[in-house]
Amino acid sequence: MDNGFSRLEQLLGYEFSDAGLMHQALTHKSFSNEQPEFIPHNERLEFLGDAVLELAISDLVFRRFPDIPEGGLTRIRAEIVSEKGLTDIARQLQIGDFLRLGRGEMNNQGQQKPSLLSDALEALLGAVFQDGGFDAACGVVEKNFSAVIDTSAQMRYGSDHKTCLQERLQSRHNRLPEYRLSQIEGPDHNRTFFMEVYFNNRLLGRGSGSSKKGAEQEAAAAALDHPLLRE
Repeated sequence: MDNGFSRLEQLLGYEFSDAGLMHQALTHKSFSNEQPEFIPHNERLEFLGDAVLELAISDLVFRRFPDIPEGGLTRIRAEIVSEKGLTDIARQLQIGDFLRLGRGEMNNQGQQKPSLLSDALEALLGAVFQDGGFDAACGVVEKNFSAVIDTSAQMRYGSDHKTCLQERLQSRHNRLPEYRLSQIEGPDHNRTFFMEVYFNNRLLGRGSGSSKKGAEQEAAAAALDHPLLRE
């Protein structure tokens, strides 16, 4: 593999055993169509990489944020795997410098097109999966996506869900939420507390935990996904 592609491997955090997979991932069909003999382009690897990326991101956010409910995890993932999210990562990796494009796409500055960059990034992840398996693909995803995942989660939920909920309700409605203890289960030495959080007597979320404070945090995390907070 030449030095240029070696640089991309360093940025990506993965060294290919089969260099051909990397070349294919970076080959747009416009380039392939202009060659006298067929050269595989990246659409099939993109199809594979799309599925690999979604599962890898799902696994990563599931493990990192045990207090964020399903709806919140879904929204974080959707933001990360959107065309804009993928394009930002692709530009950090300078993927545009390595794309093999046909003359028409080159003349139209295809190296900068979000659709081509995001597709190529997915194709690269598909190529990593083909070359090294799912663990290798997860390693590449964790290296290159961790920062944006943490930023997305912090912006949506913050590290303190109660504070985040309070600030959002105060800024939008100038009132505070109300926490109510709904149930306690278990013996004195191993209790589970169940809390509910309300706003204007409207139930926003429920949570449970080994302490009231922990249950309040979980209830606040659930409340951050309530439609009222997205209005």
